[in-house]
Amino acid sequence: MRKLVHRPRRLRRSPALRNLVRETNLTPHDFILPLFVSEKIDKRRPIASMPGVSQLTVKEVVDEADKAHDAGIQAIILFGIPAKKDERASGAYAENGVIQKALRAIKKKCPDLIAITDVCLCEYMSHGHCGVTRMDGEHFHVLNDESVDLLVKTSLSHAKAGADMVAPSDMMDGRIGAIREALDMNGFSDTGIMSYAAKFASVFYGPFRDAAESPPKFGDRRTYQMDTANADEALREVALDVEEGADIIMIKPALPYLDILWRARERFGKPTAVYHVSGEYAMVKAAAEKKVFDERAAVLEIMTSIKRAGADIIVTYWARELMKWISA
Repeated sequence: MRKLVHRPRRLRRSPALRNLVRETNLTPHDFILPLFVSEKIDKRRPIASMPGVSQLTVKEVVDEADKAHDAGIQAIILFGIPAKKDERASGAYAENGVIQKALRAIKKKCPDLIAITDVCLCEYMSHGHCGVTRMDGEHFHVLNDESVDLLVKTSLSHAKAGADMVAPSDMMDGRIGAIREALDMNGFSDTGIMSYAAKFASVFYGPFRDAAESPPKFGDRRTYQMDTANADEALREVALDVEEGADIIMIKPALPYLDILWRARERFGKPTAVYHVSGEYAMVKAAAEKKVFDERAAVLEIMTSIKRAGADIIVTYWARELMKWISA
């Protein structure tokens, strides 16, 4: 006679039961929407490599921010494209720079929306690098300390214009401590810092460089962004930023570095963000357009995997759509 083996039932049959025991759930609190604001245009300019994403004028970015807030998005992150660039990135910290004007207008229109600003110099440098450079024959060097000085000026300028949080994305050494000290000394102790703590030298940034008009004119960024093969180094970088005063740490890109995200969240226990970057976005868009898979299902699976790996916050170009999809 066959012996019956009693196994626990898997809750597959009832959608209600599956949802009841679901371990990872996406919520409106999880997402930050990136927005590009440009001084060089008089109406929105679609970004060819990122379907559905555009450069916006100051007026348009205020409208987009307002719509995002109405949809339930709690935070945006702003990237600026100045009218002119130079070798001192002066547009980054100008009192009436593109980000500064956008910040003041956004905070006037929707004061409860959390406004985060990208703090980097690449969009404002004529050569497209994230810091001050010096040529040595055919080779170039990024001057760390001189770059940090400009990043501090930029952070202070953004805080004065109304930024709730600044997000240094340059990967210069010591910039988190320098920015934290300057903010505190100038009366902005409540302005947070979301540090791009482990930003890898990734191929997946390509479409963003089109959007921000910031491809390097020479060389590449591997001398200051992280080697894609290095995990332990990434954790050391995170540890330094935590020690220097980062409120939130970020891992960038997302899917190729879920192991780093998991290890950082487990080791440091700090609020941890991840940026699902432009190349990752463009790949899914391209596959969905070719009907390889359903875009909505793919995005929800990707975002769930990122949150399951430890992300408290996800910067994503799908933030608007996700507000609808997770409430459906």
